[in-house]
Parts: sequence; structure tokens; C-alpha cells
Amino acid sequence: MAKRQAGSSENAKKIPTPPHPGTSRRNAEREKAIAEFLERWAPGENHDLLADMIVTVCRLARDKTERGELKILNTAIKELRYAFKMFAPYSHVRKVSIFGSSRTPEGHPEYQAALHFATRMREEHWMVITGAGDGIMRAGHGGAGREASFGVAIRLPFEQQTNPFIADDPKLVSFKYFFTRKLVFMKEASAVALFPGGFGTHDEGFEALTLIQTGKAPVMPVVLVDAPGGIYWQHWRTYVVAELLRTNMISPEDMNLFRVTDDVETAVQEIMHFYSRYHSMRYVGDTLVLRLNSPVTEKVLEQLNEEFGDLLASGRIEQSDSPLAEENGELPDKVRLLLRFNKRSPGRLRLLINAVNNAEPPAASPDGGQAR
Repeated sequence: MAKRQAGSSENAKKIPTPPHPGTSRRNAEREKAIAEFLERWAPGENHDLLADMIVTVCRLARDKTERGELKILNTAIKELRYAFKMFAPYSHVRKVSIFGSSRTPEGHPEYQAALHFATRMREEHWMVITGAGDGIMRAGHGGAGREASFGVAIRLPFEQQTNPFIADDPKLVSFKYFFTRKLVFMKEASAVALFPGGFGTHDEGFEALTLIQTGKAPVMPVVLVDAPGGIYWQHWRTYVVAELLRTNMISPEDMNLFRVTDDVETAVQEIMHFYSRYHSMRYVGDTLVLRLNSPVTEKVLEQLNEEFGDLLASGRIEQSDSPLAEENGELPDKVRLLLRFNKRSPGRLRLLINAVNNAEPPAASPDGGQAR
């Protein structure tokens, strides 16, 4: 076979088409017009992001995006905007998203377990989020009460009816799309509780675990709760071990991302203990910042580095008394653990958080503070 000529069209480097001479001028005009529009009609912060959104709208028009696709984008943005507005006044309160069958009757043990769980979470000063329907969702709102409840409903041609505990409440939002609804369920939650349910419950459960496993959501407690003596989630766990873990479709560490129990109090304490010392996490560049309610001792810090050094891309786990500059003053009263997390095993990261929570508090110093 003859060799291809080095200068053939297949091997020649493609030379990018130079921009139209007027492109830079038009872009500058557009940026100026957008800036003036935002200054007049959308005063406030984050003009850079709002400007990007308007540029995206311009590109949708340039791309001749079809009307049906524009409807999807328009509806999604409107639904999310309203949901963000609804949740904003309660951003300081932790919430648990509760999932389970809409078909579970009131007298069923699983209904009573969900009712008890939501009552206990309210007693711990948490709020609950459910899909606002019947069954387990109704139990969640019944246990938490109207004031401590959010409804995140989905419009369906059958089955879905808003339960009386959340109907007509200002904290109820109705979604057309599952994907926007799922985003809100996870974005606003500090924990997830799953009671026995159908396809939707499994969908939400695997969605939560997938987001945590892949680092798209922060590590948080996921509890799978049966009625006393129930085996629904035990069967689920058996399947996960036999078919997912055995075949290496998940890692052994991923089994740390959830807890199966048939005891409501165990589920509640799993959630509350997770936030006993640990508070929250965020990234600053390549650094994972774990915010803590209280510091750990130097001895504990050394133990963490020895036991969890495999989680580090480089460096060590360090402790800091103050926020990083890039945190813009968030949570100034929290201690920080700083680490270059390699992002390979959120399951191991969960174990690190467990170790932090289980560590003894620093001894009190003579001046009333805490010795390191």
C-alpha cells in the first residue's frame, strides 16, 4: 500500500477560520448593552454570572434552537428560580429529604416508622422535605408538622396528590420536570432518609448515592429505614453486595455511604452524630475544606494523617482556626481541616469524617479555652 503524502488533505493541519472583522466590535457592543441592561433592571451582585446567562440566551437565538427545546430551558429556569426563592429564608436550618412509597397506608408499620422518624427530626430542630404526596410523604409531613415541612411536588397524570399537611403552604413548589425536582431535593438536604418504596424511591436513592460517590454532592448521611423487623432494605443491601460489590461495579469503600436499619432512633442518631463535630465542606481550588464545630487535638490530627494519608494527592491534613481568604468570611467561628483530597474515594472520606466525630475533644486549658 502506498504511503500517503505528508502534505495530503487528510494529514494537513486545519487552519482555524479567522473571525469576521466585525466580531470583536459586535461582542463589545453586546457586552456594553448587557451591562447597561443589568444596571437598570437587575441591580445587585453577581452581574458577571447574569451577563453570562444573557450571552447564553443570545447564543440560543444564534443557534436557531427549536421552540420545544427553549420551552424546556425556560421552564427549568423558572422552576429552579422559584424553588431557590422559597428555600432561601430557611438556609440556616438543616433539612432531611424523605423518600418512600406514595401507596403506603396510614396504619402500616412503615408509615408509622416514617411518622416517628420525622417527629424525631423535628425534635432535633431539623426540617423535612418530601414529594408532598400521600403515603410515606404524608407521614413525613405529619410527623414534622406544617411549619417544619417543605413540599417538592411533581405534576403527574395520575397518583400524585398533595397531602393536606402541605397543601396551599408557601413552602410547597410544584415541578414539571423530575431533573429540576431532584436537584432541589439534593441541594437543600443535609441528609437523605429512604423508606420502602417503588421505582421512584430507588431512583432517588441511587441518585443520592451516585452524586455522593462521584463527588457531585457533599458527603452526607443516607439512611435506609425499615419498620421494626422489616427486611425490605436488607434485601436491597444483599443485592448490592451480591451483584454490585462482588463484580467490582462499586468499591468496598462505597458501602460506607449508607446505613440500613430497622430502628428509627438508630437512623436519627446516624444523622445527628455525623454533624456532631463535622459541620460542612467546600473546595477552595484543589483544597478540600472541612469545617468543624470544634477542633481536634494534635494527637488526633497525627492519627488522621497516618490512617487517611491514602486520600491525599499531596501534603498533609492541616488544621486552621480561621477561614481561607477565598471563603469570603463564611462561617468564621468554625475550625478547618485542610487537605488535598484525591477525590478517588468519598467512602473513605466518610470514614475520615466519622473518625473526626468520634475523636475525644481537646482538654480544657487553664484559661478556660481548649488546649491543643
